[in-house]
Amino acid sequence: MKQQEADCLFCRVVRGEIPATIVYRNDHVVAFRDITPVAQQHILIIPVKHIASLNDLTPEDEAIAGHILLAAGTVAEIIGIRESGYRLVFNTGNDALQSVFHIHAHLIGGTRMGWPPFPGVSAVHG
Repeated sequence: MKQQEADCLFCRVVRGEIPATIVYRNDHVVAFRDITPVAQQHILIIPVKHIASLNDLTPEDEAIAGHILLAAGTVAEIIGIRESGYRLVFNTGNDALQSVFHIHAHLIGGTRMGWPPFPGVSAVHG
């Protein structure tokens, strides 16, 4: 799989072609503020490498997946919600409303959240 896709919105953010409010960046991931936040704090964490969705992860991408998860705690600390709590969400595919096909985690917090988070779903806890 190529490192970057020329026409991918998030690859363009990684390359600095599209402006974004970067919160955290290292050699593996970039974290930036969502332009349509759903909570007081809403950060997207994306890998530098282009991977379309969770379904496209391969065993060779195991470290990348780990970098995304590790970045969540670091980003939560940077934006001041590590102790109060946050939610990390991955949308995969059309039914999950994935709109940009470059794997990304939504780190959401800064407000008390409800459960279940989805309309029309009964309160089943697991």
